[in-house]
Amino acid sequence: MDTTSHIAAIRFGTGPRPDQAPPADPIAWLDAQTRGPAPALPLPPGRDAPFSLMEGYAAWVAHDASPPPPGQQSPVTQILRAEQAAWLRHLLASATPFHDRLTQFWLNHFTVAERGGFGVSTGLGPLLRDAIRPHVTGRFVDMLLAVSLHPAMLYYLDQTASVGPQSPFGRRSGRGLNENLAREILELHTLSPAGGYGQADVTEFARIMTGWGVERLRPPFGTLFRPGSHEPGEKTLLGRRFPGGPQDYEAALRLLADHPATHRFLATRLVRHFVADAPPAAAVTAIATVLAETGGDLGAAARALVRLPQAWDPPLSKLRAPQDYVLALHRAAGGTEPGPVQGAMAALGQPLWNAPQPNGWADTAAAWVAPEPMMQRLDIAYETAGRYSRRPPLEVLQTALGPMARDETVAAVRRAGSARDAIALVFSSPEMQRR
Repeated sequence: MDTTSHIAAIRFGTGPRPDQAPPADPIAWLDAQTRGPAPALPLPPGRDAPFSLMEGYAAWVAHDASPPPPGQQSPVTQILRAEQAAWLRHLLASATPFHDRLTQFWLNHFTVAERGGFGVSTGLGPLLRDAIRPHVTGRFVDMLLAVSLHPAMLYYLDQTASVGPQSPFGRRSGRGLNENLAREILELHTLSPAGGYGQADVTEFARIMTGWGVERLRPPFGTLFRPGSHEPGEKTLLGRRFPGGPQDYEAALRLLADHPATHRFLATRLVRHFVADAPPAAAVTAIATVLAETGGDLGAAARALVRLPQAWDPPLSKLRAPQDYVLALHRAAGGTEPGPVQGAMAALGQPLWNAPQPNGWADTAAAWVAPEPMMQRLDIAYETAGRYSRRPPLEVLQTALGPMARDETVAAVRRAGSARDAIALVFSSPEMQRR
């Protein structure tokens, strides 16, 4: 595999595998992953169909009625863990790692975390399958609509608790607005603080959103609009007037998705993830222009990203976050089992689907570089090497790093006293820490 092929697999993908041929044409290989429908995901063992929201809600109700005995997982947790294992199993074996990295990026952009509670946990798998993956290379507005109206997001950011104060239900109950989802859509998902919105816009957006909630006890399971909780009257967001009613939420989201500040913010985040911690201004402008000219076409933005010269040179300039690092180790050794991967991610401080705050996991080295976390990486490298100690170390080295391995690393691997030690040296090498 030549250098560009390796850069494509490492920077834009999730790491090479020994059983997957290197791309002869890296750009064509990357482009192909941005066209057509999302690749199919494996099902959890014993399943013949994906878990549905209805099943998740039924498990949630069962948990409320009968908590599990000590030491046993609740039905909700069992579903969540099966969903996580299926996703990791896909990431390990996938032949479309650029599409997977884009999916991981957008999952982080629209963070929904297990710590949000049962209502979130039952929806995380469907959120991935139904709201994120179908739109990874489609239009941003479609993803924004799907995610912002998804039960997992409505629960995670407390939209289910928001009531129009002057609505019939609000007058009877004395309940009022919850602005969490409105604020985070403006701050984290679309405009960003640079977009120039104010607190009045947050409040007006929250008023627009009232009425949207989740039904978990009876059909129709999932998202629904409750007119009795919707704040009546006209609202104004970013200077635009909305008359009131269920249609206003979608209209407001479309306004935000097509805003120049949103294009700039999304471009900055994409360039930071794929190019550099300090995004080059020219690269950001290039991607923002593509988004503006294509109506937010994320596939077009992805294809533009891989054609940025800054995305290829210099190589190995981005520190791998813990999830990236662990996944790359196991892929390099041909791993297929999700259990050790999930455990190592948690041990390194980046548990799957469980970011501590709605702004998701940090995408810069400063968040992950410290003496203790780096020492923990050495422990994980040695532990993971033990799982694959029957593999020829030089083959693992060639798969993982190829021509990007330093001479010092190659020499150290050749001198190692055991296969485990040699593979651990590959996994703990400075170049393995970066993509």
